[in-house]
Amino acid sequence: MKIAVLDLGGGTFDVTIMEMDNKVFEVISTAGDTQLGGTDMDEILVDYIIDEFKKDQGIDLRKDSIAVQRVLEAVEKAKIELSTSVSTELNLPYITATNEGPKHLNMALTRAKLEHLIDPIIQRLDAPIQKALQDAGLSKGTVDKVILVGGPTRMPSVQQKFEQFLGKKPERSIDPMECVAFGAAIQGGVLTGEIKNLLLLDVTPLSLGVETLGGVFSKLIERNTTIPTEKKEIFSTAADNQSAVEIHVLQGERKRAEDDITLGRFHLTGISPSPRGVPQIEVKFDIDQNGILNVTAKDLGTGRSQSITITASTKMSEEELNQKIREADMHAEEDNKFKELTEVKNHAEALIYQTEKLMKENEEVIGDLKNKILAMISDLKAAMESENAPRINSAMESLQKELHQVSSRLYGQQPGYGVPPNAAPGGMDTTNGTNYESKAKTEDEKQTEKFRKASGQDDVIDTDYS
Repeated sequence: MKIAVLDLGGGTFDVTIMEMDNKVFEVISTAGDTQLGGTDMDEILVDYIIDEFKKDQGIDLRKDSIAVQRVLEAVEKAKIELSTSVSTELNLPYITATNEGPKHLNMALTRAKLEHLIDPIIQRLDAPIQKALQDAGLSKGTVDKVILVGGPTRMPSVQQKFEQFLGKKPERSIDPMECVAFGAAIQGGVLTGEIKNLLLLDVTPLSLGVETLGGVFSKLIERNTTIPTEKKEIFSTAADNQSAVEIHVLQGERKRAEDDITLGRFHLTGISPSPRGVPQIEVKFDIDQNGILNVTAKDLGTGRSQSITITASTKMSEEELNQKIREADMHAEEDNKFKELTEVKNHAEALIYQTEKLMKENEEVIGDLKNKILAMISDLKAAMESENAPRINSAMESLQKELHQVSSRLYGQQPGYGVPPNAAPGGMDTTNGTNYESKAKTEDEKQTEKFRKASGQDDVIDTDYS
């Protein structure tokens, strides 16, 4: 059963999509707006009442803080009354005084007028609900139950908005003002052990990952992933004979690591001296049911490992979390361009490295192609300096095509040897990423591996470890 919990309080609006199955409540997604609530409605109503009084009496009550407070209290009361009636009276005797004597505020307020005034606030309720549904992989009309929380959800216009958007009438059997207390009591029972047959599965509020080559934030655990959870990824070194790496653990939604939150750093040492891209370093993220994050880095070659425990990865206010998500949405296009350019440059650097290594080890075979390949490497380096992703891709493609000729010289053109059309040197098919089976013997397979790396398509991710 899919349940949408809509919590509209005095200052915030929070949306939670959860699934209940066999007494297990699993939070699928969360979203919200920390600047949206009943107080926003109150401010609009107070401004309206004060403006109307000024039109009638020529007095601006905003200059009198006590008068403004009295109007606010009257507005809050009227808002509650208009949830069950179509009109109400605001009666504030002796609201202020002039030389002519005391002034009284008497005004009728209808539900229709109230709904007209707060309509801009009501329309803002759509975005957080849409975001929560999108993150949960759901669409309008797919929610089974709607539960309302908070005083403002008693207002007919708010309930109508929720019903229109979700296509489901809110539950009437649950009091919006009491359900929070019920939930707190149940959670207290779970913590004390009095309630044992109820389980709530929470989610990660922001994505978790590490910084990789070029300052890119590589996510291992996506936002709104149900916890407990575990994720592993294989990374590698970015330089020859690198004996240590730094693991920079991050939390956030931006593609650029410097724009995200640093949770911790630690070093893995004792890596056997090897060419870049050869060591395999397994990074594992493990979050337990209490939200405690354990990050482990292990060199699969030597068996050496190092880890860090982070207990405050989610200790952010609701406003801070939502601000991070909003920033990611605002800068999505800019961040995607940054990530694309960085990854292309990383591939170009790997291709240059492997090509130069290949030329050094096969000088006699390359022969007259040497100068042409060196010129192409220079063109690729110039393209990288231009910060133009299409130009870099074009230069890489030209260099890879030239390496095909080297492949042909090494293997000849006999059936079963060489590379198929559209394949990168060494038999890695660039059209769909699948391996091309070569009939070459063991020594040829070793050479094939060199060409596969020269294509920039390693099986591991080069990281900015130093």
